[in-house]
Amino acid sequence: MSIDNRLAELGIDLPQPAAPVASYVPAVEAGGLLHISGQISFAEDGNLILGRLGEDVNLERGTEAARRCGIMLLAQIKAALGSLDRVERIVKLGVFVNSAPSFTDQPKVANGASELMQEVFGEAGRHARSAVGVAVLPLGVAVEVDAIVAVKA
Repeated sequence: MSIDNRLAELGIDLPQPAAPVASYVPAVEAGGLLHISGQISFAEDGNLILGRLGEDVNLERGTEAARRCGIMLLAQIKAALGSLDRVERIVKLGVFVNSAPSFTDQPKVANGASELMQEVFGEAGRHARSAVGVAVLPLGVAVEVDAIVAVKA
């Protein structure tokens, strides 16, 4: 089954890849790896998912924000490679969570993106990961996720 068919089966429509908000490119392919710049949390309606976990964003909304970052990662991967079928494996995700000082559930938030990759790519979607709490993220978003992807030759 193609990855596009898998996305359709899951009911996932990829958005237009977000344009960079500063001086960088969305993706760089080097040495068989595709490095995807951090993708911030856009809701399905295109609005940003803003706020801080443990303050004005609950765990469920944070997990959804991470999943939405993952969907934007998929859009960026497809734009860079032409097809998601070129993904050999999701190697690593870096998940940054806008967190109140007492919030310690960053790994649970990050599962939103991690579980998406496994749903889409199966075993090839299992990856290494960092889940880090930060004091602030660009534009005040709740979550940002970047990725390293192995590309089929």
